[in-house]
Amino acid sequence: MRGNYAKLYLHLVWATWDRLPLITPELRVPIYQALHEQANRTGCEMIAVGGIQDHVHVLLKMPTTVSIAEIVKSLKGGSTHVVTHAVQRGSFFKWQGSYGAFTVSRTHVPMVRAYVLNQERHHRENRLSRTLERMSEH
Repeated sequence: MRGNYAKLYLHLVWATWDRLPLITPELRVPIYQALHEQANRTGCEMIAVGGIQDHVHVLLKMPTTVSIAEIVKSLKGGSTHVVTHAVQRGSFFKWQGSYGAFTVSRTHVPMVRAYVLNQERHHRENRLSRTLERMSEH
């Protein structure tokens, strides 16, 4: 092999501060756009983003040149900045410090993508995946 080859897929999930319902309908689009932009800045390819009022799921393809911690820091920081400095200046918006990170095999990407994109329906119908909703072992 002459060059590096990597197809690394990552499913991330994290919550708002104290699981408060901070992701309002007005903030959803700007937050998701900010997550897309930050993913691009870190060299990631955003595959899907979805969530409900108190948490968000992200599925992306990540490069080998950046750590998971750097990706999450960029996604959380960039989206918080957009809310508190552009969309609702001075408002309270904060993510919890913890997050869940799961590797995804290429064959499972379509299933995880559908799960991420249909978060509202899964929560409304109480059809949740324990594995894909877990944010920590505690």
